[in-house]
Amino acid sequence: MNFELILVLLTLVSGVVVAVDRLFFRKARNELVKPDPLLVDYARSFFPVLLAVVVLRSFVAEPFRIPSGSMMPTLEVGDFILVNKFAYGVRLPVLRTKIIPVGEPKRGDVAVFKYPKQPEVDYIKRVIGLPGDRIRYENKQLTINGEVMPLNKQGTYPGDGANGRMVGASEYQEDLAGVVHKILQRSGAVGPEGEFTVPEGQYFMMGDNRDNSNDSRYWGFVPEDNLVGRAMLVWMNFDTEGAHVKPERIGTGIH
Repeated sequence: MNFELILVLLTLVSGVVVAVDRLFFRKARNELVKPDPLLVDYARSFFPVLLAVVVLRSFVAEPFRIPSGSMMPTLEVGDFILVNKFAYGVRLPVLRTKIIPVGEPKRGDVAVFKYPKQPEVDYIKRVIGLPGDRIRYENKQLTINGEVMPLNKQGTYPGDGANGRMVGASEYQEDLAGVVHKILQRSGAVGPEGEFTVPEGQYFMMGDNRDNSNDSRYWGFVPEDNLVGRAMLVWMNFDTEGAHVKPERIGTGIH
């Protein structure tokens, strides 16, 4: 179900009802002291609310829920996040046509995008490769344009609840040319390796949970048109397995 399309259509319909009533029917009805039809009354009440939601959701920020562990430990299962919708350019809702070029992804950004193989599905990963970059992933070590990205082991991951499946994984601090963040690796886990050259207008994405992430190593690059926005912060976390809120996650910035 395309929620964005439904929201835009509801906004358009309610706006048209209000406009047509005001232009052709309202004056005569007021002269006859007749009450507003129920449809007009509902449209007048809901139109400004729907319009505000469309504007905020399309051009300012949109909430998303993290359903999987591919970005652990940066993002946990059950995190509700806010995504900056104008970070990579202002786009028309539904059509996704860029109308104002505001900015471009930077290496290390945590970005939401439309999954290239199934565009109705939203994915979230970290931007690893920019257009023209040469990316190499071998023996769990990332190299960009011939420069090895430093890894510093921090210990083992102490996840619980819905994140307990990664307990015992090795936690590293990775430096992506100045963007420092944490990743997880499992000893003995095997994943795709190789060298990738990022085409113009596309990006190479990887999850921070390196051995449990369906990302560009498997299916290729993300076109610029598929970008949705940059993840900003966690505004809520609800651990479905533990059935409780994690207050310490609320307000956590995403880096």
